[in-house]
Amino acid sequence: MSLSLILPNTDDSAAEYRLVGTPIGRPTTPPKFNRIAYAAAHVVSDPRKDQDPWGRPAIDWDATIAFRRHLWSLGFKIAEAMDTSQRGMGLDWAGAQELIRRSLEEARSVQGADLACGAGTDHLAASDARSIDDVIAAYETQIEFVEKNGGRAIMMASRALARVATSPDDYAKVYGRILSQAKDKVVLHWLGEMFDQNLAGYWGSPQFELALDCVLSIINDNKDKVEGIKISLLDNAKEVQLRNRLPDGVLCFTGDDFNYAELIEGDGERYSHALLGIFDAVAPSASKALASLAAGDPATFRSVIEPTVALSRKIFEAPTQYYKAGVVFLAWLNGHQGHFSLPAGLQSARGINHYADIFRLADKANVLDRPELAVTRMKHLVGTFGIY
Repeated sequence: MSLSLILPNTDDSAAEYRLVGTPIGRPTTPPKFNRIAYAAAHVVSDPRKDQDPWGRPAIDWDATIAFRRHLWSLGFKIAEAMDTSQRGMGLDWAGAQELIRRSLEEARSVQGADLACGAGTDHLAASDARSIDDVIAAYETQIEFVEKNGGRAIMMASRALARVATSPDDYAKVYGRILSQAKDKVVLHWLGEMFDQNLAGYWGSPQFELALDCVLSIINDNKDKVEGIKISLLDNAKEVQLRNRLPDGVLCFTGDDFNYAELIEGDGERYSHALLGIFDAVAPSASKALASLAAGDPATFRSVIEPTVALSRKIFEAPTQYYKAGVVFLAWLNGHQGHFSLPAGLQSARGINHYADIFRLADKANVLDRPELAVTRMKHLVGTFGIY
């Protein structure tokens, strides 16, 4: 007997929707991939303990760490304390420190577990930054914390640097200083303004070609300290331009939640590794697809991962910075947390029609792991909007 429920449509009507998807099976042991695959993981709020939900929201640490175990069991590395965790939008530096410390500690107890941790300048308000030296000091503080706790750093883009830098040379100075001091190789992060408008003109220019020249110069000058660069511009042609010009030994990590399937598969000569927020939401599908690719079965890779792309494009649609609401929505539907709420209450950043579209697309992409639970929870959600 098929499952069904009433879902709203954008024309103010509502209609019955019957589920068609089949859940993806779990591997018995973590699979091996031939691409490096980081899943940028969300944090689980604790709405029953919130004292200041917009300033310092409470975190359910048990559920947050359990979700990381879920990702590790599927073969993923974790990109910790990144944008997907609502870094700077509900998770401040104090919360990020606790998250990094807890995740690194947990990883030491899980065979094969690996992670890298976001280090930025978010404890320095962009408006308080007065000089490049202020930005350097802020990066030093965060990278020192990550390294002190035994972690490797992902050097996040800096709002403060975007505000005070006056030329590409300023970016070269900051990144050169930090990379020269890093104990281990670092992953750089090019986050587009669609994710954060405060990062417009990053690398010293609003023109892509000039920004590309700047970041490539920084990488070439410090390639012994750069593992790779994640590029999140939601433009596959721009990522391919970067990928084709990287020096040998420096990896390209796709952060393109619109075009990741083709970028990971590659063009026959080059391919991208992955550092993606969408892998949080579609982890079983992505795991099966990547394992198939590693086994020399690109047809299965495509058949499993391509249906998730339409879902990802809906989750990451403008205003893109609110994609975390869709990611957490699916974690709730799939039983990874007992409530649908986000730090800072950002579940309210999307409307019920958006969530209804995600539900339909997740079903069609075989992303609803527990269909009966998903239907029960979705009925409760639409009911709060007067839809029965």
